[in-house]
Amino acid sequence: MTLVEVLEFVGESKESFEDAVRNAVREAARQHANLTGVEVYNFTGDVVDGQIVDFKANVKIACVHD
Repeated sequence: MTLVEVLEFVGESKESFEDAVRNAVREAARQHANLTGVEVYNFTGDVVDGQIVDFKANVKIACVHD
């Protein structure tokens, strides 16, 4: 039987939303094996003086267990 676990992470970056997603996936891969997919469901950021200074991405990552 194959079990699929869905993990939730928040990735952060000073550079971009795409980099925030990559950071979340990188952290998930460090903690879990057999990642199979990612769903991005929310982007947020911190703004200072009219500029985004911190990009955040909420993601769900699928992990397969045999």
